[in-house]
Amino acid sequence: MNRAALFDVDGTLADTNHLHVACWWEALRQSGHLVAMHDIHRAIGLPGEDLVAHLLGDDRDTDEDDTLSAAHDTLYGTYFDRLPRLDSAAELLSALDRRGWRVVLVTSASGAELAALRRAIDADEAITATTSSDDVSEGKPDPEPVLRALDLADAAARDAVFVGDTVWDMKAGTRAEVPCVGLLSGGIPRRDLEEAGARAVYRHPADLLAALDSSPFADAPR
Repeated sequence: MNRAALFDVDGTLADTNHLHVACWWEALRQSGHLVAMHDIHRAIGLPGEDLVAHLLGDDRDTDEDDTLSAAHDTLYGTYFDRLPRLDSAAELLSALDRRGWRVVLVTSASGAELAALRRAIDADEAITATTSSDDVSEGKPDPEPVLRALDLADAAARDAVFVGDTVWDMKAGTRAEVPCVGLLSGGIPRRDLEEAGARAVYRHPADLLAALDSSPFADAPR
């Protein structure tokens, strides 16, 4: 029986959500769209095309989607050499690995961005696998990324825990029937995470690490 510790990355292990907000804001501004940063923040965690649709609506000029995503990617790429990990993120993954959990990253990042995030987290020896936007046809809140992560870990939903920082993470995990843990490190309120399905909420990775023995990770079968 394998146990799977599934982790979102942006806002969960890396302190990058507000960088994404600023880059999306500038990308949208360059194309003539003035969108409040608060609204962009609430959309972080969605795949790029879905984020644009969420912010601009289904009646937008979809021919702009690729331009907007490319502008965001270019702007965000300027931070690749200094992406900050959250306190104790690597230690949390290592602790779970030592306890026999298969750690799988569940992210919409891919390519150079994913490589930069993994360098920032600096815990490759504890990571069993990663599922990115290249591996699925639908992103969060669809359950497909979580289900793909379970396949990579060769684990059942009942033997897994999914940790994330957005309502999209909680909804994806819940739809995959995986117990969810929310972190406040991405800036989303506790109540929103709980209403989206979080069984427990912690401030940041260090807080979860300190409470590991009383967290949903302690409830999983051994």
